[in-house]
Amino acid sequence: MEEKRIELLAAILKTEELSPDDNRLRMAAVHAAGRAYAPYSRFQVGAAVMLRDGSVVEGSNQENIAFPSGLCAERVALFHAGASFPEIPVISLAIVAVKDGVIQKSIAPCGACRQVMLETEQRYGKPVRILMCGRDETILVSTAKDLLPFGFSGI
Repeated sequence: MEEKRIELLAAILKTEELSPDDNRLRMAAVHAAGRAYAPYSRFQVGAAVMLRDGSVVEGSNQENIAFPSGLCAERVALFHAGASFPEIPVISLAIVAVKDGVIQKSIAPCGACRQVMLETEQRYGKPVRILMCGRDETILVSTAKDLLPFGFSGI
């Protein structure tokens, strides 16, 4: 049997260490969280994607009583970007969670969202930086592959 070690390199940044573009993306995700429809969990998640041309597309979680019919913020933002700007690659995605009006600690995307992020990278042939933004710090990975090393590749 052969064994391989899979390692993840992540940067942990204080909020004030974010670049202007990353801070703008974080604030867009916070803004998006304010529009979440989360009457069941009361856990509002916002996501914002930055496209190669500097445009920002937002998404928020949308719950439904017929669970799991809702959709995560990350997929809402990525699908909105893909549908509205199919020719412009996604370069970064920021995620933030808010509960009772307070930004929470950094959260990681679910498996389904990780797979969509991975396919977004495959679609454009470019890595997507993932910023998991919390109240005081942001966890940054340089590619969705780091979050899902054994994802489906399909094409």
